[in-house]
Parts: sequence; C-alpha cells; structure tokens
Amino acid sequence: MKTRITELFGIEHPIIQGGMHFVGLAELASAVANAGGLGMITALTQRTPENLRKEVARCREMTDKPFGVNLTFLPSVTPPDYPGFIQAIIESGVKIVETAGNNPQKYMPDLKAAGVKVIHKCTSVRHALKAESIGCDAISVDGFECGGHPGEDDVPNMILLPRAAEELKVPFVASGGMGDARSLVAALALGADGMNMGTRFIATVEAPVHEKVKQAIVAASELDTRLVMRPLRNTERVLDNPGVEKVLAKEREMGAAIKFEDIAPLVAGLYPRVMQNGELDAGPWSCGMVAGLIHDVPTVKDLIGRIMHEAEQIIRGRLVGMLDGVVPG
Repeated sequence: MKTRITELFGIEHPIIQGGMHFVGLAELASAVANAGGLGMITALTQRTPENLRKEVARCREMTDKPFGVNLTFLPSVTPPDYPGFIQAIIESGVKIVETAGNNPQKYMPDLKAAGVKVIHKCTSVRHALKAESIGCDAISVDGFECGGHPGEDDVPNMILLPRAAEELKVPFVASGGMGDARSLVAALALGADGMNMGTRFIATVEAPVHEKVKQAIVAASELDTRLVMRPLRNTERVLDNPGVEKVLAKEREMGAAIKFEDIAPLVAGLYPRVMQNGELDAGPWSCGMVAGLIHDVPTVKDLIGRIMHEAEQIIRGRLVGMLDGVVPG
C-alpha cells in the first residue's frame, strides 16, 4: 500500500507508532520499523540528551529501517533541555521527528537545515494549519478518542479527519481510536494517508512495559477511560482506576479554583511505577478508548501483518464487492 505518508518517510506500511512515555523505547520502535511501520523513540523518557543519543544508537543495533523520535513540548516550571534534545536528534542522524504539545517553530530552522522531516501532532484543524504554515512536512490529527491529551475541542475523528482533508495540503495521519484494519481503511476513506497507533502498540509482545499493563488494556472496554485535568485545560484521557478517581474527586471538590499543584502529588512521577513496576492503580496513565477493540497481545510483526492483510480484504472484498452488487454477509 502506497500513500503520501509511506513515500514521505520511506516506510512499507502507512502505520506510525505514537510517542508514549516509558513505552517508546528502542525495543518497540525497532520492532515497528522492522515490521514496515514507523517506530518512534520517546525523547523525554530519556531524561537527558546524552541518554537519547544512547537510545537511538541502541535502536540502530536492532533495525536498519527508518525510525523517528517523538519530542513533546510541555509547559513546565523547569523545562527539559529542549535545545539539547534537538541537537542530539540532529547529531544522531535521525531524519524523522514527531513533535507534539507547544508550537515547535523555534526549532524548525535547525531541523530543516539537517534534513529532518517533521510530523506535528494536532487536536484541531486550526493548529494543523499553523503547523503546515511553519513548514511541518506532515500532521498527526488527534481525535477526541485518543489516549493522552485530546485537546479541549472534543471533536471525534469522524468529523476531524474530513475537516483536515478539506483544509490541509500536506499529508496527515489519523490518531486516536486507531487499532485495526477497520481503523486504517476508515482513516483512508476520511482523507488521511495512514494512521498513528498508541494504545494498540502497548498491548504487544515487544512493548517494554509490565505484563499487567498489557492485560489491563486487553480487559478494558471502550467505557473504561476517564478525562482528568479538564478544569486545568490540560485534559488527559486515562484508564480508570482508584488513583484516577482520587484525582476526579479532588477536581470536583475544588471546582474552578483548582491549580495543578493541588493534584500534583496524585499525578507526578507515575509512569515508571505503572509501566515498569505494574502498579496499575497508582494514578492516571494514558489509554485510549480503542482499548475496547484490543483483545490480544500479538507480536508487532503479527499485528501489522494482520492489519495490512485485513485492510486489503476489506477494500478488495467488502467495498469493491458492494460496487459489484455483492451484498456483504
């Protein structure tokens, strides 16, 4: 399957692995790359630019296929060494970067001068158009269904993707609610050039997370996520658990007066505890509504192979069959 995304990034299949804290390590990024998709190392999991250099080198030992680095720009009292991370990416020879969060404009000249292709994650068409205008090569359009930060507009992908297709000139992928062949075919039909999967890739053999995390996603339904930090306009979709309920109770108790400091003890520093130690109930951790469509923990190769095989069956069989007058069973 060739799309503008496969051509842009030099990959076999139009499937991108999203950047995920304490998930996007070399093991997963290389597995996705080897299976023909675009794997992503999550920069901020690496703490320092030097650690990121080492992780990129480690990934190169596992694959000779294209992979990228996710760098999320977050508002912070003590921000990470973003210039250092940019330099580490460039000096490591990485040619694909997924940016997310705040506007990456100040770093675009250095990235473009180094021949780096940039895909920026956006939760609205207006932000996508801004990303296009500053020179981003592609957009990851993130619908309300997504795990992590869905923005504040609450527009699902059935509307957001065709709106993006109406407005954007650069290629874009669908993110949020993406998990199988049906997701891919639907995304293509709505105007996208591929899809980005996050939660689905956590529930794979190669994902370097605790087995309890994978099984929690398999066991979850589409009704088991919650939105936290909505009063702070920093909404995050997470898997429901007792720690999440404590955060929601605090938000209800304090109402509009709440500040991040009021919930910081309930949300800070959780990802190593959850992803590495399997402390599922420690607090909020990102998970998309697509959990309701996840029923197994395959290898990455089997997952991507299955998606592409079934996508072809849907397109050639079910959809073309309808045009030929065949009523699907």
